[in-house]
Amino acid sequence: MEEIRELLDTKQYTRLRQRLSELNDADIAAVMEELEEEEMLKVFRILPKDMAADVFSYLEVENQQTIITSLSDKEAANIIDNLMADDATDLLEEMPANVVKKLLANASPDTRRDINHLLRYPEDSAGSIMTVEYVDLKENLTVAEAIDRIRKVGLDSETINICYVLDPGRKLVGTVALRYLLLSDPDAVIGEMMHENVIAINTLMDQEEAARQFKKYDFTAMPVVDNEKRLVGIITVDDIVDIIEEETTEDMEKMAAIMPSDKPYMRTGIWETYKKRIPWLLLLMISAAFTGRIITAFEDALSVYVVLTAFIPMLMDTGGNAGGQASVTVIRGLSLGEIGYKDVLRVVWKEIRVAFMCGVTLAAANFCKLLWFDRVGIPVSAVVCLTLVVTVVIAKLVGCTLPVLAKRLGFDPAVMASPFITTIVDALSLLIYFSFATRLLGL
Repeated sequence: MEEIRELLDTKQYTRLRQRLSELNDADIAAVMEELEEEEMLKVFRILPKDMAADVFSYLEVENQQTIITSLSDKEAANIIDNLMADDATDLLEEMPANVVKKLLANASPDTRRDINHLLRYPEDSAGSIMTVEYVDLKENLTVAEAIDRIRKVGLDSETINICYVLDPGRKLVGTVALRYLLLSDPDAVIGEMMHENVIAINTLMDQEEAARQFKKYDFTAMPVVDNEKRLVGIITVDDIVDIIEEETTEDMEKMAAIMPSDKPYMRTGIWETYKKRIPWLLLLMISAAFTGRIITAFEDALSVYVVLTAFIPMLMDTGGNAGGQASVTVIRGLSLGEIGYKDVLRVVWKEIRVAFMCGVTLAAANFCKLLWFDRVGIPVSAVVCLTLVVTVVIAKLVGCTLPVLAKRLGFDPAVMASPFITTIVDALSLLIYFSFATRLLGL
């Protein structure tokens, strides 16, 4: 970084160009991210043309916008034309309408066709993240002819490690790895050596499910087919990594009672952040009002045993924590496909046993604390500890069942995470607490 900045400051642009050409595209982008806007633009213009588009694809969106708007129409169109179709589509989706219009007007017809093709698929579908640059082969080609074709089209393809064999109707009939082509007899026919058991993704499959398919089969690329089994594109593992990050971030935001945002934190304005957070906060606040109503309903009992009030926060927090543990575990299992609807009873039975063991342990520790340190009588201690056991059991039941129910109803299980479950458990724990208190203490 220091070397790059020194070459910039001393205006040694030839040496700078040579030094940049020795670096990886992603490393160059990382260096540019650290520079001031003017310096970043200088470095980008210095880059060799064959590197510029690749480096551009690694930059943050705001820096991409800065560069695009500073280029001439012809230069900007050249960048778009040299990007992979999926990267170009992602870029245009983030750009202002006037910039998009300018870019598409100057882009090549092939680029416009590929971008429009990808834009027609639903958001978050496999079709929306695929690329249309791949190597396709015919069954009747020889190995030598296949290699010649790879040499012609491979440079503009996302990957050449796997080639896809199509019939005359463009239906996917097999795959062949490049290494087998290189090691096979030049006169061998593709149709006789291809792998026919092809695992493909439908264009309308949810991107999260597509990511699970990659994890299941350990592929670096997978073909994407339409309903007629015609090959329309491929998805590569670099896109899947982005999807996993995006989906994980979305689940984390939902679990924290925040409406998901597709923008980085530093690019999200105050007003937009406020709008994402306030709906859930209002809902949770209103729902928490029921907790206050419960306390008010039992104020007579509290007036007799004021000491009962001191243990309310502990009981509510413990219940919320127990429910949160169960919900997070189940939500993760649902997301990874480890838990299905058929497993509900097994999950419930497991959580009941775990909850009972946790509840008894917590109650025993708390009972000792109440008697020895807090100097609380045995009747009150018994009420608190008994409530603790029942609260933990109910909290874990709520925590494990609500996410499954949410998914069954078509909602994201992450919605039923800690804040929502905590609010429900708080109300239930108070009802249990005061019910035991009124019966066991004779109130």
